[in-house]
Amino acid sequence: MINRTAERVLGIISAILLALGVIGSALVAFIWNMASTDPTFMDEFREGIVSEGVLNTEEIDMFMSFMGSFSTVIWILVAVAFIGLVLNIIGLVKVWNNKSPKTAGILFIIAGLLGGILSLASILLYIAAILCFTKKPPMAPGPSPDEYVSTQSNWMS
Repeated sequence: MINRTAERVLGIISAILLALGVIGSALVAFIWNMASTDPTFMDEFREGIVSEGVLNTEEIDMFMSFMGSFSTVIWILVAVAFIGLVLNIIGLVKVWNNKSPKTAGILFIIAGLLGGILSLASILLYIAAILCFTKKPPMAPGPSPDEYVSTQSNWMS
């Protein structure tokens, strides 16, 4: 039986980080959605941009429509990160039972990609996946050199 403590620890830490990221992203998406659908906030925001005089009215209209559609993009990213969290948890279960560490490694890689390609949680998942792929079970002890010599026929005699 191989000791998979490192994979477990890395998987748990990355699951916690991914969960915090999903909760934080959902909170940002919720606040962004509320702000972009509130007409008084959007009117005040538009007046603030117009008062600066940097953008013309066409650019302001384009920016405001972008703000409205950005909420959808944030929610899609939250859903993708949540799928990564679920795959991370499934990989943890596979590693914990030590039934299929190769499958857990694949799940860790996919979860790392979905959780953010270069985030800390993803890097930890990549390391856990590498450990899942590279740790091999110990080999059965073979015959000692003395036993090996004694079992060979002496072709010289």
